[in-house]
Amino acid sequence: MPEEWSASLAARGERSFTAKQVFHWIHRRGVLDPASMTNLPARLREHLAAEGLGEVLTPERVHRSEDGTRKLLLRLRDGATIETVLLPSVSGPGSQAQLDADAAASDDTDDEDDDAGTGAAPHVRVTQCISTQVGCAMGCGFCASGVAGLKRHLGAEEIAGQVLLGRAMLEEGEELRNVVYMGMGEPLHNYEATARSLRLLTHPEGINLSTRRVTVSTSGLVPEIARLGADFGGQIALAISLHAADDATRSALMPINRKYPLDELLAALRAYPLPRRRRITIEYTLVAGQNDDPAEARRLAKLLRGLPVKINLIPMNPIEASSLGPPGVERVAAFQEVLTQAGYSCFVRRRRGDDVSAACGQLVLLGAKPKVRRAVG
Repeated sequence: MPEEWSASLAARGERSFTAKQVFHWIHRRGVLDPASMTNLPARLREHLAAEGLGEVLTPERVHRSEDGTRKLLLRLRDGATIETVLLPSVSGPGSQAQLDADAAASDDTDDEDDDAGTGAAPHVRVTQCISTQVGCAMGCGFCASGVAGLKRHLGAEEIAGQVLLGRAMLEEGEELRNVVYMGMGEPLHNYEATARSLRLLTHPEGINLSTRRVTVSTSGLVPEIARLGADFGGQIALAISLHAADDATRSALMPINRKYPLDELLAALRAYPLPRRRRITIEYTLVAGQNDDPAEARRLAKLLRGLPVKINLIPMNPIEASSLGPPGVERVAAFQEVLTQAGYSCFVRRRRGDDVSAACGQLVLLGAKPKVRRAVG
């Protein structure tokens, strides 16, 4: 933060405006090499280099999907690896690609099309999906990230650094518009670093992302949901990985439900201080034979009654570590129809990047050995 840089540099006798210059170099320009910070005094550049300021993430590989999605394999300073995904979509009224991006992000679609009616030329708007941990401790049965368990938390600089790097790797005509904390790891399990990274990414002297364009997804850590709401006044968009409408099914798919069952989770969502006209996104992965029955859709409609939500249905993306799979198209449509008839805004998320294992639930720790999970029941 600029104030932290100010205190640190003031102790060295540097002038007050220097702190803002350093922060601008890092968080506005994405420059982490002190030697390139040309408007700083040479002695300060040498000091910053000696203190270890530099790149915290190195792009090792880029996997490009046929649909334009790019999955970046990033290596950290300690040799660990994580993945982040860039999801481009052409904006404009009625664009199917934009509808897909809107369903992936948390902002309401009637607020998203800033260029509609302005005559502005269509451009490529990018949503970046970022990681918060090396691996994951949650153990959800349909997600590859937790195959090897949790190796370590990411620091705030490693979380925010993914966005700095992603922005630097945008292609001609692309613009970073949304950031979703939906990559490897459970963001609220790494709360301090996640919160600090949110402050860095939305800081007006840095990238200055609007809080409307940032979504934090959680599997349902109830105390941290309350903390996020209190710390950010509800301005950070919230997405909940729900995936079932009864405790037995949800606990089988998501072990965290045994600690924070549905009644506690729903109470936390009702207490979340949402701004007017904002909605919580409910993420629901459809797993064949587990949670895809129309009767389950009716239970879900009843469970969510009275909450300002929209629902993203995600036919499960295949992963090597599980024998579970998605239902057929007709089954998905029937599930959606129940929710639509109940009055909910309900999207079916189109697969993006599954040919390079960049789709929802497919991000995996490099070198993790699959332990195949079988269907329940």
